[in-house]
Amino acid sequence: MALDLTYDSATNVLTVKLGGKLESKDYETLTPYVERLIAEHGKVDMLVILHDFHGWTAGALWEDIKFDVKHFRDIGKLALVGETKWEQGMATFCKPFTTAKVRYFPVEETAAAKAWMAA
Repeated sequence: MALDLTYDSATNVLTVKLGGKLESKDYETLTPYVERLIAEHGKVDMLVILHDFHGWTAGALWEDIKFDVKHFRDIGKLALVGETKWEQGMATFCKPFTTAKVRYFPVEETAAAKAWMAA
């Protein structure tokens, strides 16, 4: 699993790059990082870039659900940038689990996703 986290304090945007299959151990990195940002800055916007993403293991899906429930109100905007139709469906699927404004962008519209995050 490729997991890359980059936070831009000027825009309050956390960019999360995901590739491969997300495992529960990836949340040992992701969750404390996001929780530290939330403690320091309040709501955080997230730009999630999916490249060759193959979903979650069962354990990782459980960690994701726990994260979503705990941080229901802590994400301001969530932009998903992906390569496939099922990734687009993820944007629709996650809406009930967050108060964030959620949008999907095809990979060729990455610049538009970044502009939406900045707006």
